[in-house]
Amino acid sequence: MTRLIATFFYVGHLRPAPGTWGSLAALPVGLLLMVLGGPVLLIAASVALFGVGWWATAVETRASGVEDPSEIVVDEVVGQWVALWPLAIGAADAGASYTALWPGWIAAFALFRLFDIKKWGPVGWADRRGDPLGVMLDDVIAGVFAAMGVVILAGLYHGVILQ
Repeated sequence: MTRLIATFFYVGHLRPAPGTWGSLAALPVGLLLMVLGGPVLLIAASVALFGVGWWATAVETRASGVEDPSEIVVDEVVGQWVALWPLAIGAADAGASYTALWPGWIAAFALFRLFDIKKWGPVGWADRRGDPLGVMLDDVIAGVFAAMGVVILAGLYHGVILQ
């Protein structure tokens, strides 16, 4: 069960770039969560998966002896969902379709991957912890930075470009 969770239904075994595959797999599941329960369900699922993912990551890393095996992508799923929070909230607030904000989806994905790969600042700090919490936390922080980027880009587009 922990392998299933940690690899997000074995998506983490796809090559190359399992983290990118994990982030991509998070998108349709995130959309489904939004359609079923709006931003509240997406946020609740993110928090729940963080907890379950932390536990599964702890079990899997202890069993393998590797601090952050590449096949563990549950952290990317949680981080990508965090990056989608502004889209979920914005679409729900505007009464728009979640897919109508498609440029935001692209920005959320690209920004999340950028922050996750580059590991600037607090993302790198969390990654260097070398423990299961760090495995999960660096992606959550990358997701927060990506979400902030999505909000800034949306503000620029809607406030500056369209004015």
